[in-house]
Amino acid sequence: MTNALTRAERDADLPPLLENGWAMVEGRDAIRKSFKFSNFIEAFGWMTRMALWAEKLNHHPEWSNVYNRVEVILITHDCDGLSALDVKLAKKMDAAA
Repeated sequence: MTNALTRAERDADLPPLLENGWAMVEGRDAIRKSFKFSNFIEAFGWMTRMALWAEKLNHHPEWSNVYNRVEVILITHDCDGLSALDVKLAKKMDAAA
């Protein structure tokens, strides 16, 4: 089972993500971000690359795609909140976008 972020980890890891466009999800211990691409092919290609990372991490996002936008929510269901896996995947997503 994956452990939720500690207070110290939250204080260190979340502010840079929030400054980079991630936001807390109301009513859940989760983060969300909307990614916008030039077109559908770019959006879908990014999703495909992120799906490979998600599979490697065995950590899968809640996401949806409409044309050039991808809406992402990250949460670790094992601990019903944010974990280091969410931070790692969020950073990968930002770097690849």
